[in-house]
Amino acid sequence: QVQLVESGGGLVQAGGSLRLSCAASGRTFSSYNMGWFRQAPGKEREFVAVISWSGGSTKYADSVKGRFTMSRDNAKNTVYLQMNSLKPEDTAVYYCAAGIGLPIATMTSTGRYNYWGQGTQVTVSS
Repeated sequence: QVQLVESGGGLVQAGGSLRLSCAASGRTFSSYNMGWFRQAPGKEREFVAVISWSGGSTKYADSVKGRFTMSRDNAKNTVYLQMNSLKPEDTAVYYCAAGIGLPIATMTSTGRYNYWGQGTQVTVSS
């Protein structure tokens, strides 16, 4: 069992930065690939980024590539999403998720994940 708690969301102007954190409970955290998804009002939840259990591999959605960076610290049971050059279209609730046993290249859909956090709101004003 893994419990996930996101933090770091807020209101920022376009062009600004935020860093989201996702703290995990459970001794098996380092076994899980970790993902970030987001959901805007009236839209489906969409993939943002994923990082492998070791932190050695990452994959990003085209819409955030070059602006967002995902990282993890297994000693702290925490993953991060550094978001730079934010745009109004990045406004959404951001969720972290944990999944195991699959190549990260396949982990761009919500069904690949076993555990989810409650989400943190990110609002980017123009």
